[in-house]
Amino acid sequence: MGIECAVSSIGKLREILGDSPWAEERGFDVVERDLRVALPEEVKAVCSLYGDVLISDFIFIFGPEFMVDKGVWMSDFVREGHPQIPRGVLPEDGGKLHWGNSVEGDKFFLENRGSGRWTVSVFRRNWADWHESDETLSDWLVGVFEGRIAADWMPEWPHQHRMEVD
Repeated sequence: MGIECAVSSIGKLREILGDSPWAEERGFDVVERDLRVALPEEVKAVCSLYGDVLISDFIFIFGPEFMVDKGVWMSDFVREGHPQIPRGVLPEDGGKLHWGNSVEGDKFFLENRGSGRWTVSVFRRNWADWHESDETLSDWLVGVFEGRIAADWMPEWPHQHRMEVD
């Protein structure tokens, strides 16, 4: 995915969700240091804008406040053995990024596919399975909120999204 496509997907995500609840962009230096990974700019942009926020009472995207703690916890959990979540989770070397969850217990990940492309994978709790997509974070979220992706296991979205920040 080129930088132009990521920018347009993030712009579309902003049209769908509205303004970020954060007054300024938040940094990911501590997240990258503690998880021992260089995150794509697209991921940092999305998670800076809408991270640490519950969207429409359903999806919680991790940002700089929660991403490390949630990632370390999930890494330990998967290392102990989880029948549907394959492969390790950051900070484990080569692991996937745990970037969010749903209120129904779905766990959202990004997997590094090489050449700077990270795509969304999900443990779907109610289906008790592992789902892989070929979508980047911003493309996946736009598709979900437009009802084109995961429509069979995501809720019907409101016309105007609400965001809750703790």
